[in-house]
Amino acid sequence: MATPLLQLDAPPYPEREEAPEPGWLQARADALGGALQRRWRAWGVRRGAVVARIRQHEAELDALDDAGLAEAARELGRALRRDGLQPALCARAFALAGCAAHRRLGKRPYDVQMLGGWIMLQGMVAEMNTGEGKTLTATLPACAMALAGVPVHVITVNDYLVARDAELMRPVYEALGLRVGVVTEDLQPPERQAAYACPVVYASNKTVVFDYLRDRLVLAGQTDALRLRVDQLAGEGARTRRLLLRGLSYAIVDEADSVLVDEARTPLIISAPAGDGGEAELARQGMVLAAALVQDEDFRLALDTRIVHLTEAGRRSVARISAPWGGPWAGKLRREELAVQALTAQHLFHRDQHYLVRDDQVQIVDEYTGRVMADRSWERGLHQMIEAKEGCTVTAPKAPLARISYQRFFRRYLRLSGMTGTAEEVRGELGAVYGLPVVRVPTHRPSRRQIRPERVLRSADAKWQAIAQRVAELHARGAPVLLGTPSVAASERAAAALAARGLPYQLLSAKQDADEAAVVAAAGQPGRITIATNMAGRGTDIALAPEALALGGLHVILSERHDSGRIDRQLAGRCARQGDPGVFEAVLSLDDELLHQLGQRTPLARLATHLRRAAGDDAGPLAVWLIRLAQHRVEQAHSRVRQALLKSDRQVSRLLAFSGRPE
Repeated sequence: MATPLLQLDAPPYPEREEAPEPGWLQARADALGGALQRRWRAWGVRRGAVVARIRQHEAELDALDDAGLAEAARELGRALRRDGLQPALCARAFALAGCAAHRRLGKRPYDVQMLGGWIMLQGMVAEMNTGEGKTLTATLPACAMALAGVPVHVITVNDYLVARDAELMRPVYEALGLRVGVVTEDLQPPERQAAYACPVVYASNKTVVFDYLRDRLVLAGQTDALRLRVDQLAGEGARTRRLLLRGLSYAIVDEADSVLVDEARTPLIISAPAGDGGEAELARQGMVLAAALVQDEDFRLALDTRIVHLTEAGRRSVARISAPWGGPWAGKLRREELAVQALTAQHLFHRDQHYLVRDDQVQIVDEYTGRVMADRSWERGLHQMIEAKEGCTVTAPKAPLARISYQRFFRRYLRLSGMTGTAEEVRGELGAVYGLPVVRVPTHRPSRRQIRPERVLRSADAKWQAIAQRVAELHARGAPVLLGTPSVAASERAAAALAARGLPYQLLSAKQDADEAAVVAAAGQPGRITIATNMAGRGTDIALAPEALALGGLHVILSERHDSGRIDRQLAGRCARQGDPGVFEAVLSLDDELLHQLGQRTPLARLATHLRRAAGDDAGPLAVWLIRLAQHRVEQAHSRVRQALLKSDRQVSRLLAFSGRPE
């Protein structure tokens, strides 16, 4: 996907038009040519002497007072609007942003941050180690684009980081005369419009996508520039006055691998209530049916892709059990769909892992961020099945009004860029799907992180005892400890293991999200023990007290490998940042969820069973290899799901092309 030059005289709602899907031969040629082009672009940006040019401008700008700096920004803005994004002008914009950061924050961007910002300005992904200051780095291309009159979206993974990053960096933008908008889920439409009207907008990926879908509903598929310009003539009654966004011009995606890859397995859907009053009884019948069916006889579970497959015997059992109920159960396709949803709710979605139950409501927990998504629900009756399973009031199902995948949405930005500490593993997918080259940025200081040998215990009980013993040893000498867990349930089990030894701890999970800022702020103090889900895995900067540095820095313990190795690397990145000392180690078990996703009858599953039955607590190096392989298998399965979703999106696009864009 080539990245065109931005046109500053953009249409009323600028966005990239979707190119028609090429044929097989053309697709292969495009893939090869695109890969070569991305490598050439990445090589070109690395060898440029842009940092030296920026530093030359800084020497001149440092001599100005605050008013002079603001006037220089206005003059540069006029030049950028007149001449476009010329390299010399962009270098001066970076220097202005760097001077503003130095004056307002006391932080002058390092050379590697300047390089990372320049990479993003070119429409690429900058891979920068955790702790290298990506939050400040993003202000550099954001200021350049905003001064040029291009609306900028700085997109990150949750509202906590949105509000934190915007407030931290606001002084930099305001020093250059740029307003900053902050869009969080609790804002009403007029507040959202006002925020999106700012030159630089901070928002989460889900917020931006849903606001875009709301705009699509307002426009009812009529999105071409001529129609929008005509509509603007309607004055106060124009539909364009009800739009939230100003189009999709330029995006900087923080944690790009998480947003563009990990979360791309699930489409985003806006729905409206569409129940007929019989949902509660239907969900209750589904749970009765699920309890009556026998695993491996009536159905099989694909744990890696979270899919239920009915057997022929299962189809007969579903028909027999549901025969007295009538209604939706009378039709073969409908009853089997309901049966699959009921079995999915019963066996593949677990309380305190995939969802919480609060105030008689089932609330989804984002498995990548560990945060509650209180206003989200699963589709096609799954949410109602889970409500019945948990004894909650069954809510009305919802009918989809608009939907889009992350792949299709982010490809619509005129220019897309990103930054993350973990992009190398998905370099190919970022290039093939989004046309994004990945450029590695060197660290500002050499890393001092120590990685201890991985340890695998035969059972979960043995693992938690070993973790508690290790935490007790570290606590006795005053080292701060961060214990990473994959779910709320695992966090509570870790807390119980530490409490049994009389160890003090702070808990951070979806149940304690209101205390996040306070818990993170104190996690680097000597003797502090923090148990955290993925909420502390991305974007979290744990500041270390001087005494903690003297004790070897933060000690991070991973208690279970995640579906993606990049999430594990992000957790490790909480320690040893910017040349500080730090230690990372993994203490795992053969009862961990990853191994259960191998199934029950595969050779690898039998090997895991054999290792569990051997003598002693430690499972040895073979178990380490087995868990790594299981993680790789799950990563491959998730990649296939993303490819299938993109293929499905394209098929829908072709089928509905006559009616406009199919959202």
